[in-house]
Amino acid sequence: MRSATGQRGTGTVSFAGRIGRRVSTVSSALGVLAIVSAGVAPSAAAEDVQSKQWYLDAMHADEMWKVSTGKGIKIAVVDTGVNPTTSSLKGQVLVDEVPAAVAYGATKDYDSHGTTMAELIAGTGAGGGLQGLAPGSKIIPYRIRLAGIKAEEREKTAAPAEAIKAAADSDAQIISMSFTSDTIDPDMEQAINYAQSKGKLMVAGVGNDAQKLNEIGYPAAYSFIVGVAAADKSGKVAEYSEYGNYVDLGAPGLNLPHWCDATFRSYCDDGGGTSAATAITSASAALIWSAHPDWTANQVLRTLIDTAGRDWPKDKPSKYLGYGLIRPRMVLADSDINPGGAKTDPLSYENMTGVTGAEASPSASVSASSQPPKSTSGGAAAAAGSSSNSSEDNAQLWMVLGAAAAVVAIGGGAFAVMRARRGG
Repeated sequence: MRSATGQRGTGTVSFAGRIGRRVSTVSSALGVLAIVSAGVAPSAAAEDVQSKQWYLDAMHADEMWKVSTGKGIKIAVVDTGVNPTTSSLKGQVLVDEVPAAVAYGATKDYDSHGTTMAELIAGTGAGGGLQGLAPGSKIIPYRIRLAGIKAEEREKTAAPAEAIKAAADSDAQIISMSFTSDTIDPDMEQAINYAQSKGKLMVAGVGNDAQKLNEIGYPAAYSFIVGVAAADKSGKVAEYSEYGNYVDLGAPGLNLPHWCDATFRSYCDDGGGTSAATAITSASAALIWSAHPDWTANQVLRTLIDTAGRDWPKDKPSKYLGYGLIRPRMVLADSDINPGGAKTDPLSYENMTGVTGAEASPSASVSASSQPPKSTSGGAAAAAGSSSNSSEDNAQLWMVLGAAAAVVAIGGGAFAVMRARRGG
């Protein structure tokens, strides 16, 4: 499997026409997944990385931190491992909470990808490092077999299903997965279903191969996973960000600094991708959950959906951006926001569940093994609740989306893409 980072290019497409995702499996028979990162080769070391985290200003991070920093929330980062000794992550990584069965290499990042994701989520920014969007949250690291792992370490390192199940049994409320594969893994699907039963909010990048094959990517396409697309500061979706009806939200993911390699000597420019978008979405959820500790994963997700920036009807989500761009500030600023029912699944149409947990009836619950993950049939996904956007917010960056149509370049061929719906 590959990671979902996105260090590969900066071409963009209007958010209204969401493009998107598929990171193909690398030796899926061996359980190797791919990182969902796009970017350039390690070349330009960033001297001031925080000034290049453009989304912190765009999302009004300083205002949000007055309300919530993510304190009290633990996030499982299932990735290439996390280096807890970087200046930005000192004191942020809960190494002792990783079960022995999946602990091999958890703090030895073989790629630097997992460490970048952890810093984007919970980094303190100390020492000029990346500033996390939820600096009050904590990271529980899980190392899995992704592309780039040495052969001699592969069998010692946890398979994705093992790590997800361990995370489900941990105190982590959120499981962040910046990797993808185009192959269905029954063990991973079972682990995801288990994590859902434990009340976890699971987020995954949709992948960065839209310009090539745009095959369905997993885990983002499984039921109960929030699939995230990548966008730039102007509100445009990346050309490489994969698309389909499993894309649920869009988040910042282009032109971001990242660790160049596993030596952790410097940051590089022009990183990002759906990996970074996943991390930033996970951090956004942490901000909300910290401010509302009595909410469930369903309620946190519902408010992210209800307040997402979009210029299309909420009941007709786009194939490229789903319900729109994440705007956690809108949730934190509204003390009267309605999070909906604690056990009502905000992605019930895609998940084919209706409701979850004790509220679910036999007729409303559909076995994932007997149905395709996140239905690919036509129709619009229904999100409960309504959103209202003030004129002030609509005037802000990441508050207004583009035109109803956009010209998208894929594989060298340009064609007009109307704002696509999931059923389109």
